Order: sequence, then structure tokens, then C-alpha cells
Amino acid sequence: MDSGDEHEGSSNQHQRKQRQYHRHTPRQIQQLEAMFKECPHPDENQRAALGQELDLEPQQIKFWFQNRRTQMKAQHERASNSFLRMENDKIRCENITMREALRNVVCPNCVGQPVTDYFNEQNLRMENTRLKQELDRLSSITSKYLGRPLTQGPPTSVPSLDLSVGGMPGAGLGGGPSLDLDLLSGCSSAMLPPVEEMERPMMMDLAARAMDELIRLAQAGRQLWDKGAPGGAPETLSVAAYDGLFAAPGGAFRPPDISVEGSRDSGLVFMSAVALVDVFMDTNKWTEFFPGIVSKAHTGDVIMSGGLGGSIESLVMMYEELHMVAPVVPTREFSFLRYCKQIEPGLWAVADVSPDALRGVPYGMPPRSRRLPSGCLIADMPNGYSNVTWVEHMEFEHTAPISALYRSLVLSGAAFGAHRWLAALQRACERVASLAMLGPPHHDLAGAGVTPEGKRSTTKLSRQMVRLFCASLSSSPLQRWVLLPGATDVSVRVGAQRSAEPGQPTSVVLTAATSIWLPVPAGHAFAFLRDETARSQWDVLAHANQVQEVLRIPSGSNPDNCVSVLRGMTDANQDGGMLILQESSTDASGSSLVVYSPIDLLTANVVMSGEDASGVPLLPSGFAILPDVRPGPGAGASSSSGGGPLGTISPGCCVVTVAFQIRVSSLPSARVDAESMATVTGLIGNTVQQIKAALNCAGP
Repeated sequence: MDSGDEHEGSSNQHQRKQRQYHRHTPRQIQQLEAMFKECPHPDENQRAALGQELDLEPQQIKFWFQNRRTQMKAQHERASNSFLRMENDKIRCENITMREALRNVVCPNCVGQPVTDYFNEQNLRMENTRLKQELDRLSSITSKYLGRPLTQGPPTSVPSLDLSVGGMPGAGLGGGPSLDLDLLSGCSSAMLPPVEEMERPMMMDLAARAMDELIRLAQAGRQLWDKGAPGGAPETLSVAAYDGLFAAPGGAFRPPDISVEGSRDSGLVFMSAVALVDVFMDTNKWTEFFPGIVSKAHTGDVIMSGGLGGSIESLVMMYEELHMVAPVVPTREFSFLRYCKQIEPGLWAVADVSPDALRGVPYGMPPRSRRLPSGCLIADMPNGYSNVTWVEHMEFEHTAPISALYRSLVLSGAAFGAHRWLAALQRACERVASLAMLGPPHHDLAGAGVTPEGKRSTTKLSRQMVRLFCASLSSSPLQRWVLLPGATDVSVRVGAQRSAEPGQPTSVVLTAATSIWLPVPAGHAFAFLRDETARSQWDVLAHANQVQEVLRIPSGSNPDNCVSVLRGMTDANQDGGMLILQESSTDASGSSLVVYSPIDLLTANVVMSGEDASGVPLLPSGFAILPDVRPGPGAGASSSSGGGPLGTISPGCCVVTVAFQIRVSSLPSARVDAESMATVTGLIGNTVQQIKAALNCAGP
């Protein structure tokens, strides 16, 4: 090698050693991301101005934007390919299932001859092609408006168990078809996809805007909120005024089949603001505080994390499933961002918003439901209280029929409105406070005092019982309910589930439920069902024997809110008798629960001695009571046009859900026999008849 080549080689090596790679600071990345959202293709002047502001060369700005566009394009393509592949597989599976079913279809006019001639395989292929093209078009349009690809998690499979009724496979009630009931496996009905690193700045920006909108909604006056009737419904959002104030310049896009619910309520809660924030950000506490509203919840990615005690600013992705304690009301599923921030000393805000809840964004693929900016303002008050202003605002599509008994309650917006959430929060905080301020010992079964530890253990077991009862009546997509035809005079629905968590016996459990309308006030029905002296009038298992309350633990300022241990009078002198653990609960919205479960005497004494009760198996049954809600004037609060007050409570009527659980078998291949089915449905039918007779309610 001559001297010239050596000099050139050493020069190139020297240049490579001198080359340094620039790593942008977080501030520079944030500014670049903000500029990218506004203008993905900046011109030379814009690059120069941005470079001067960030102390970067225009060439560096140019390369960063080129790389960012390439990343976004690649991400869109990967997500689109994955989504379309999943949809294609789903369609292929449906076609295979259809072909298999058609092979067994027999034309009634041609005995034994399959009717496959009516279906052309080529037509199915053409339909697949058309659906794929439609998916491509919708995915492209939605990605363009969202600024990110349309993603959807893969469908979760639910293990099922053939619970055919009858002694032989395929034999149902009266020789009819078998009842194949899906078993709950304890898994969630949706898994949150991880948040990409490049999506985090966009999520933070969306959460900040949702927080600003929440504060404006919470503090707005009559221009946005319609007052409810005096002493009746809470404030409802004027959808037309909201769209005019917050919609995008092009106007609000909302399909006619999309419903809107917006409501606001405020009140005092007996818990500090810091403790309430902890409840909102912890999904375990969140479901524990609202068992009658939240059936499932879990946290996805933690996008921003803060700490309690001082300034806090946390942002997490959450999933929740909202339900009513009745199998005839569809659940609502939401994936959303929850943003918590301390606005000023003593004032906190918790804002919820779905990731696609941007003004002017058209709807893409299902699920067509989302949380619009909503949440709570929490202000610390003296003596441990907090003043909570709750704002609920959501858009959704009714995809499943609703029972006529609950239709007015749901469509009016009262079922998942701010008033119900706030009343449930006040009740839960009262329960926590009562547990912390236990009084002197009560007498127990043996006459000795029950220690505060024993009361806490009993209350903890009762709380577990209520949670299991509410979860067992969810109409989640993972839980299949079957309506029994002509089994009793009332419409009974049954569902089976496999116990998957502590507190449930390791077995297959059959749940049967029905909902009835009663022409009596909800408070009157609640007082009757929780009164131990009246239990023999409706409890068929009591065999007309009186029941005695042997332990009572208050769980709120209302004397009807309590945890009780009951015993039949015939078991007074029996060491091995069965007891009943019962919890009675009512709140300001009129929602009430009476939940109970049998418990043996030995276990009861162990629990009341202060031992851990988390492993005690329970089979809870009981009643969920709601006041009947009638549509208010102009009751279009849940329509896409919006406006109008929520439904008003009918003071003289209520809706009651009655539910019983029985253990079927501990074997994984268990089959629900006709005897078990007849037992539980007969139990419900007799209980409903005796309740109506005791309350002088004529008619079916």
C-alpha cells in the first residue's frame, strides 16, 4: 500500500473516531413530538426556527422527522397487518363452522338429503374478499384520523363445560335440548395492549386536555348543566351545549345509534382526599369499593408514576367492566386513561378519558363505546371529610336487549350516572369508617365478648361475601345465562361458574336468578327482607321457624346498614348447627343489598375470634333492590341528541333481583342434573311467591 492510500485510510479512520451520535434530551423530544403532531412535514423555515429553539442543526431536525415518519408508517403497517390477519382467521373459522353445520342440515321435503345446494362456496369466498376490502378501508380511515393504527386485542377463549340437564347427554328439561353453560374461568374479558413508547407523549397530551375539560365541566353553571327536579334527579349534561363548546371546528360527529350520558353530582365523603386518590388509582380497592357497579378492573401500563404524600401526577391505562346486579342488563366495557393530579394544596383531580376520545374523531370498528373526559374533583375538608364533585360522561351503543324492568333505569342514565357512583362511594367510606371505630364488644354465641379483631374478621368475610354475590350476577360476555323455558311461574335464568379465587368452594357452582317488579317502595322491601323477625315468611329453608340475631356489627350511620350473624331457633341447643352470615346495605341512591350465606358454627367462632377469614368458602344468595325509575320530561338524556333530565324515582315501586347459588360438584367433568336444576328454580319460585304474599302484592 503506497503512502497516499495509507494517508486516506488513516483520515477515514480519524473521521469515524471523531463522529459523535447526538442523543436528544427529553425536552427536545417532547417539543419535536408536539411539532410532529401539528406538522409531520415541516418546511425549511420551520425546521430552522425549531432548531434555533432547541439548539439543534436544521439537518438534525430534518433527519429526526424523516425517522419519525418512517417509524409511524412501519408501526401502522404492522398493526394493520396483524389486525387484518386476525379478522381473516376469524372469518375463515366461521366459514369452516358454517360448512360443518350445513353438512348436517336436512331439508324437510327431501328426507335424508343435505341442503348444501342452496349455498355456494364461491359466494362465501367473494363475501370474504368484500369484507376484507371493507376492513382495509375502515382501518385506513380510522388510522388517518386517530394519528395511530387501529388496534384490537385478540379474542379470548373461554373454557366451557357441558352442563347438560338430565341423566343422559343432550337431555334437557322435559326432554328438550341440553343447556350448555359456559364456565367463568376468572380471566378478564379484555386485555390491554401495551402502550408503545412513541404513543406516550400523545397519551400524556390527551390526559392533560381531559383534565382541563373535567375541571371546566365540574365548575360550569347552567349553560352546560340542566337542573334535575327538586329532591329528585341530579344534574344532567346539555349535549347540544357541550358539543357547541368542546366539539372540533368541523362539528361533533356522532352516529344516530350512539347514546350519550352525562351527569354531575357532589357531596361530602367521610374519607381524606389522599385516601380517596389511593382508592381511585388502585384497581383492587376500586372494585372493592364499588362491587355493585364494577365487576372487573385491572391496570395496564403505568405511563407516569407519582407518589402520595406530596405532589402527585400519575397516569395509567385501565380497563373496567361496569354492571348491574342483575343478569338481564348488559355490561359496559371501557379501556381508558386515568390521570390523577394535585391541582393545588388540598385539591385533587382524577380524570378519565378513552384513548380515542378526541373531538371530531369518527367511529371505526367496535366496540363503539368510550369514556369522554369525566372524573372527580376532590377537596379536603375539616374533620377528615372530602367534598367530591363527580362527573360522568360516556358514549356507547346498545348492542344487547335490556329487560323491560330495567330499561327506564338504564336508558335514563341513572344506572351508571354520577349520583349512583357518589352514593356508592359515600356508603363504602362509611363502612370503612365504622370498621375503624368499633365500639365495645358484643355478645357472641357462647356469651363471651367479641374482640375488635373478631369484628373486623367477620366484617371482612361479609365484604368478601357481598363481592362474590355481585360478581356472580354479572352479565359479562364470559358468563352465559340460559333462560329456563316454563320451569316456574317466574322467568328464571341460570348460569354456571367454576370457582377461581379465594372465598369460593372448589367446585362448580350453579347460580339461578330472576327479577320481579313490586308495587311497594324500595325502602319498604329492603326493611322487610333484612328483618330477621320476618325471615320465616319468605325463607323456605327456615321451614317457618323464627330466626334470631346473635351478633350485629354496625357498618354505617344508618342503623339498617349492618353485618349480622343469624341462627334458627331450632338450632339453639345444637353444637353443630348452621348459622347465617348476612349483610344489609343501602345508600342515598336507593340501591340496597341483602346478602347472606350459610356458615357452620365452628367456622363462625373461628372467624369471630379474629382469625383470617379469606379462605372460608361461601355460597352467597340474596336480593338486590332498586327503586323503579320512570322517564322524566323530555327523557332523551341517553339519546344521541341528548338533553333532558334523568328519569325520576317512582316512590311506590321497586325492582328486586332474587338469586340463589348451590354447589353442583367438585369434579371438572361435572354435569348439572335435573334434580339440581329443579331444586334451585323451585327455590326461587317459592321465595318469590312468599315475598309477594307477605307484601300483599297481587298478580304475577
